[in-house]
Amino acid sequence: MLSLRGVNQYYGHNHILWDISLELPRGQCTLLLGRNGVGKTTLVNCIMGYLPIVSGSMTWQLANQPPHNLLQQPMEKRAALGISHVPQGRQIFSQLSVEENLQIALLAGGDKTRRLPPMIYSLFPHLHTRRLYRAGDLCGDEQQQLAIARALVLEPELLILDEPTSGISPSQASEISRIIRTLNHEFGMTILLVEHTLPCLRQVADGFFLIDQGRNVVNGPLEQLDAELISTYLVS
Repeated sequence: MLSLRGVNQYYGHNHILWDISLELPRGQCTLLLGRNGVGKTTLVNCIMGYLPIVSGSMTWQLANQPPHNLLQQPMEKRAALGISHVPQGRQIFSQLSVEENLQIALLAGGDKTRRLPPMIYSLFPHLHTRRLYRAGDLCGDEQQQLAIARALVLEPELLILDEPTSGISPSQASEISRIIRTLNHEFGMTILLVEHTLPCLRQVADGFFLIDQGRNVVNGPLEQLDAELISTYLVS
């Protein structure tokens, strides 16, 4: 579905990503792991087109469709291609209502006749009861739900979540894990979870990619993520 080969990225003269290669199989949930500051969010921002890369390739291909060179697709077109992103820090529109946040996200698809899919409020019934509330008045757990719901309005093929359980309660972290499992297992959505720890999200993943200092370290099925790798690359 998404294939990255030899991706290099710089901030000024600082080499941040070094020949990163990444494969996201269709229909799987993958963890992108590494300590804070090793390049995980930078990599996601490159995938979404927020940051340019210096060299490498990104190929996007849906079932029964020709591949797209993602680097030739402008940032604003990537959501319409089927890639949605829940950024770290949520970045909701705090002065707008829940419903207005969701409606704005619909515009990214370029089809003004499109309506909110039924799965949004079925997955997040609490947001429906608060749909006229100002988003900034929601608690942190609810704001995270809104950020995820907003990313789902275009019914993406690939959902990227950057630390989706950060700053929320353990019970809500379990609820986010349940929602991710539902999206993956029942809706067949491909998911990339970006994390620097191993919370309950580990229970929903099929495989992992581990990066350190902007470089690939190891990847594979989740059962290969053993105590030695965790101690070496994840524990501070």
